[in-house]
Amino acid sequence: MARTIFHSLLATAAAVGLTLPTVATAQSLDEVMERRGLTQQDLLAAAKTFTPTGGRDEFIVFASGGQSGQIMVYGVPSMRILKYVSVFTPEPWQGFGFDEESKKILESGYIDGREIHWGDTHHPAISETEGNLDGEFLFINDKSSPRIGLVNLHDFETQQIVVNPILQSTHGGAFVTPNTDYIIDAAQYPGVLGRGFAPLSEFNEKYRGAVTYWKFDREAGRIDESKSFSLELPPYSQDLSDAGKLVSDGWSFTNSFCAERYVGGIESGRPPFEAGCSQADTDFLHVINWKKAAEVYEAGKVEMINDHPVIMMDTAIEEGLVYLIAEPKSPHGVDVSPDGEFIVVGGKLDTQASVYSFSKIMDAIEAGDFSGTDPYGLPIISMEDALHTQVPLGLGPLHNQFDSKECVVYTSLYVDSQVVKWDYCEGKVLDKLSIHYNIGHLVAMEGESVNPAGKYLISLNKLAIDRFNPVGPLHPQNHQLIDISGDTMELLYDMPVPLGEPHYAAAIAADKLKPLVRYKYGTNSRTGERHEGAVRPGQERIERDGTNVKVYMTAIRSHFTPEIVEVNEGDTVEFIITNSERAQDQTHGFSISNFNVNLSLEPGKTATAKIVADRPGVYSYYCTEFCSALHLEMTGYLLVRPEGYVDEAKAGEEGVSYSEADYTKQVENNLATQEVIDSVVVYITERNYTDFPDVAALVEDATDQLTFAEDAKAKSEAAAAEEDWQNATLWAGQWWQYQVKAADIGLRAKNYLDENGAVKTAE
Repeated sequence: MARTIFHSLLATAAAVGLTLPTVATAQSLDEVMERRGLTQQDLLAAAKTFTPTGGRDEFIVFASGGQSGQIMVYGVPSMRILKYVSVFTPEPWQGFGFDEESKKILESGYIDGREIHWGDTHHPAISETEGNLDGEFLFINDKSSPRIGLVNLHDFETQQIVVNPILQSTHGGAFVTPNTDYIIDAAQYPGVLGRGFAPLSEFNEKYRGAVTYWKFDREAGRIDESKSFSLELPPYSQDLSDAGKLVSDGWSFTNSFCAERYVGGIESGRPPFEAGCSQADTDFLHVINWKKAAEVYEAGKVEMINDHPVIMMDTAIEEGLVYLIAEPKSPHGVDVSPDGEFIVVGGKLDTQASVYSFSKIMDAIEAGDFSGTDPYGLPIISMEDALHTQVPLGLGPLHNQFDSKECVVYTSLYVDSQVVKWDYCEGKVLDKLSIHYNIGHLVAMEGESVNPAGKYLISLNKLAIDRFNPVGPLHPQNHQLIDISGDTMELLYDMPVPLGEPHYAAAIAADKLKPLVRYKYGTNSRTGERHEGAVRPGQERIERDGTNVKVYMTAIRSHFTPEIVEVNEGDTVEFIITNSERAQDQTHGFSISNFNVNLSLEPGKTATAKIVADRPGVYSYYCTEFCSALHLEMTGYLLVRPEGYVDEAKAGEEGVSYSEADYTKQVENNLATQEVIDSVVVYITERNYTDFPDVAALVEDATDQLTFAEDAKAKSEAAAAEEDWQNATLWAGQWWQYQVKAADIGLRAKNYLDENGAVKTAE
């Protein structure tokens, strides 16, 4: 059956220019609308989101995965989920936390000697160049533990985790400066800097907040901990941040809540935190001159805490680094306008948004015009002196995103379950849209950059309630797509989110992302460098050093080499496996039964599975990623010999015997297959295939497969010369398997050329 199917496929490939008949629709559009109870408005909304088969989305969204410790990637306008990227949590499909290379990354995120296997991801940020999203890297914080993860958007894999050495919780990250010089990471709950101890009775004296500026080395693609620093701040609960841009470049803004510095204690008869932290009419916006702070750090005016440089508050005051401005009660967002002139803040327990003028703030600082100082000596700029305008929006203003239209911003209203569109220059509401239910953050396309793209807005709702089919008490959340291209907003689509509790998202034009489709051969994806254990076909081997065994292996459709590995009880065994495929999307997996192992091996990638063979037995290993028609045959055995075992067994006889007739039949099949392959090769080489890098890689892969086929053919013919029809037939079958793979690759290359306008250049 498999051969019949394959020959049909080859015949189809040879028939250049084949067309399929058009299939008539079973029902008219009106009949479908009637049957499903759809309106014209429903159809219009569907048309705005529908992406035809094979079509691509215009934008890509990176949404935090909350308690999953992951990032969710989906397209807009289709709202199709494309991938989960694991950051702080092991995830077996990606092999994250299961291969030795990624284990090192997770281990780098352990805190104070504690193993941590989950994270609470909140705020993703895409790297920027001159204030525009550049699509090279993505950063995200962990609120549960004070960490920042770095994802390389060349392959969407986590490559670094850094631990904040002085804080016990960070919520106000990650936010990047306009050229990604620094990643801003603000504390949430005050603590003793360095994660030390002090009684709560000394809260005001010994507890502190802080904001960390992580230095990013773009050339290395890594956060440089040795060049990062922090600023000590009062024990207010710092929250979200944003970096200034254009006119305000060099400054950053961090809001806060619980400026009352209240400590609860229900168990002691005291009112809870929420009561004491919401009494004052205002909290404090922190205005920080981060460029000058970097100079102060480089001048050595710091105190080392846990080997990390901290600019203490006394120094910050003396150097003029930090200023405070009153802001609406319990804010949860501070967002700088695209031109950098305005800073928009909403307070969850207020009804209005406040728009601050950067120019007015600078005027007050330059004039030394302060209304006083806070209890720690930080100068306070009068709210009246800094405000551009305040606009009543509704109940629970939360978070803001900017439109491509000048002066237009969107704000989420948590209590009202609405999105409000308003003009922050003139201070007037333009439109409101009700959503379902209790919106948290929202994201506009590139809505935090100096050049927002507009078109779409997504409401990240905290509750779904009755929007989707019930799946138990734990409901999905709901991301709702909104069309903002016109004067009024239009709700287009509900997308259930079956992952963690997403908090925040970042969106970028899809054409700015340039991800790899295959790795350079033998790449360690967790470092981006060549893996020292990578081997090419023909270099596979098993090396033993005492009780340590290293298996240098390749994976290719549809076998591992070596297929049989024998070790002794108690050995430590490392399988260092390279995926030798070059064809796009030709991923292999690797698992050993009964061991906690699963690798994801994308084309060109090398990864390591390390086990201790602590129990005698026979363990199968196999490819976990369906990769070909003979996927189930992609297997092997790990034999763990008992201590003291002496091998006296002889090789068993095969269950099936093959004759000269079987060999002849297989060879005839191979020669016919080769004729079709040759015709496809002619078709490709007559065209400008070298102008298409993806096709050039496929041709390279197909050439490798045909080289392997030639080797198997030679072995088959050598066995036939000895009249060893058993091995002659089996090697002829392997010769054909390589032909099958070469033909499959050739078809991919031909289809790509047909679909992408290749031209005939030779006869």
